[in-house]
Amino acid sequence: MKKQTLLLVLTVLLSSILLGWTIVENNWIVEKQNGYSLYYKTIDKQNIVEYKAYFEAGKKTVEEFFQNSFKNDFGIYIHPSRASLDSAWQKDWNMPDFKSQCWMVASGVSNKLDIISPKKWDNFACEHSYTDSIKTLRLITHELVHVYHGQQNKSPDFSDVTGIDWFVEGLAVYASGQCDSIRISEVKNAISENKIPETLDKFWTGKLKYGLSGTIVMYLDKTFGREKIISLLRFNNIEELLNALSTTEFEIVNGWKEYMKEF
Repeated sequence: MKKQTLLLVLTVLLSSILLGWTIVENNWIVEKQNGYSLYYKTIDKQNIVEYKAYFEAGKKTVEEFFQNSFKNDFGIYIHPSRASLDSAWQKDWNMPDFKSQCWMVASGVSNKLDIISPKKWDNFACEHSYTDSIKTLRLITHELVHVYHGQQNKSPDFSDVTGIDWFVEGLAVYASGQCDSIRISEVKNAISENKIPETLDKFWTGKLKYGLSGTIVMYLDKTFGREKIISLLRFNNIEELLNALSTTEFEIVNGWKEYMKEF
């Protein structure tokens, strides 16, 4: 290596160290963090310190819940607009004409979390407000649960899962704290009015899907224990999951109903 080239490489490396490993990649500013990298555009530079506090808190909650660190490093992409987020999803999902609905603001898979810049939610989204700090943290934590789960699952992006949407989403709802008193109350009312799906694959449907799926994972956690819940992360179909629990859908749903009545 020529002396001039070596000096240039060393200069770049030193600059990265001094800037906290900040580089520019395909118009994204990239900051290396402990266990993940942040990707954002210049327009969000002023928000990064604030956002990092949410990401760090969410990551800590996830690791405490699963009693372990993330298996692999991952990226967090902060999109400056819905068009930017849609572009990422169109590419990742091989759906070039996909247009997201207004309530969609983030997604998590094994190697990354994509999210619309939270301070833009009031302009680019519905049902979400950045000023509600508790719900903002829980949403971010929800997606980080998906990242952790994806790193353990046979289908890292959950594209090849069968009959366990209720578990994938319910786990994220429960572990993130989104299974709150309001949702629990709604579920209890639905049980008393006999308005509960008969099969687990229907739990992640309808207006109560967050509460239904979240509380049934909560029931499994309390019944079988956290270690058993963690052992289920690798499965991508309902048969494997039920076999691991040595139970049936009927037994789970009925046990859950009794648990919720006494909750």
